[in-house]
Amino acid sequence: MPDKINPFFIMNDIETITKRIVEFRNERNWAQFHNPKDLAVALSIEAAELNEIFLWKSPAEVEAVNRERVAEELADVLVYAFFIAEKYGFDVKDIIMKKMEKNAAKYPVEKSRNLATKYTDLG
Repeated sequence: MPDKINPFFIMNDIETITKRIVEFRNERNWAQFHNPKDLAVALSIEAAELNEIFLWKSPAEVEAVNRERVAEELADVLVYAFFIAEKYGFDVKDIIMKKMEKNAAKYPVEKSRNLATKYTDLG
């Protein structure tokens, strides 16, 4: 895996994904149902369905979950996230990069490496 990701390919992929899901939605005239609240609720429901795959599983059982089912539920979560971004006109790459900058400031490597500690407790 390369150390650096070519931003052109990321943007191209994001645009391709967004165009495809919007085309799918528009062919079915579903935009009328895609208000921000319902998109957020749908995303939450799909995230819960993803969580359900892992519910009550031991670490060993988690390793053996149905990967296809995980992929399908994760795809549903991502589709709704992309719909929300499209609804608000967000540039997905831009908002993720900005969030990573904020996270880098909250979680400096020298304080957070190998720790699963919230930034407020890093000291």
